[in-house]
Amino acid sequence: MLVVLALTVALIAGPLRPGRAGAAETAESAERAELEAAKEAKYREIREAELDYRMGKLSQADWRALDSGLRADAIELLRRLDALGPAEDERPRG
Repeated sequence: MLVVLALTVALIAGPLRPGRAGAAETAESAERAELEAAKEAKYREIREAELDYRMGKLSQADWRALDSGLRADAIELLRRLDALGPAEDERPRG
């Protein structure tokens, strides 16, 4: 009876103990945070380039070239975020 109880407790408490899965989630969480920060920075660069163009600091050709490169970088960041899957708080609970 004690053995069955011990196994039951071990199975229930297993996911609660930090271990390899916890470390993997922490690394994924850190990577996600880094990518999110890079994405926001890239969006800011896109907005600043558009503002510079509208203020006459950039020619249309220069702005289009710059905007195209910035948007390509942003798309790559979004693809990398998508490859990580949903964030912990976006995952269905069940």
